[in-house]
Amino acid sequence: MKKSPAEARLYGILDLGYVQPAQVETMTAALCEGGVDLIQLRAKKAVKSEVEKLARQMQAVLRDFDVPLIINDHADIAAEIACEGIHVGQEDDAVAKAREITRGVCFVGKSTHSLDQAIAAQAEGADYIGFGPLYATGTKPDYIPIGLQDIAEVHRRVSLPIFCIGGVNATRLDDVLAAGARRVVVVSAFLQAADVRGEVRALKARLP
Repeated sequence: MKKSPAEARLYGILDLGYVQPAQVETMTAALCEGGVDLIQLRAKKAVKSEVEKLARQMQAVLRDFDVPLIINDHADIAAEIACEGIHVGQEDDAVAKAREITRGVCFVGKSTHSLDQAIAAQAEGADYIGFGPLYATGTKPDYIPIGLQDIAEVHRRVSLPIFCIGGVNATRLDDVLAAGARRVVVVSAFLQAADVRGEVRALKARLP
């Protein structure tokens, strides 16, 4: 049985900004063997046919794991391949639209960059939110970091699973958890690690 966002603590993103398409299957396996609970395919600059191809390759690997596949942005692809989740940004489809396109089969996550956006995403019916970026990150260089000061408050005011994202790595994890985070997203710190499985395993062991 695939995990739900509520059961998850560690969210990995396979971002083509860091991973070559030829590495997608091996990286998917490494992240899952290390212990990610959720995995997202983020392929911002790829054409849709390539996104679908890579997503299907990931699905083939994920049959051996209880890790849901989440597609970034492309609700139509998520519907076509019948994956478990879809993730939308502030400028993408509304949660209701993403749910309609995926015929209610996928859970829907939403990126939020402030306390107000987090509260709005809950009202909109999201199944989970990403909250950040906490720190400056190469993944989203145009976004101003929001810092750690609102993490405790967003957990008080939003009852959804909240995944803190943006520059999270082993060095910063203690500070992020001390600020009130319960779930985190890690991108480059995993994808650029010399030992991906070991990096994932070690970080997950420190989560509550």
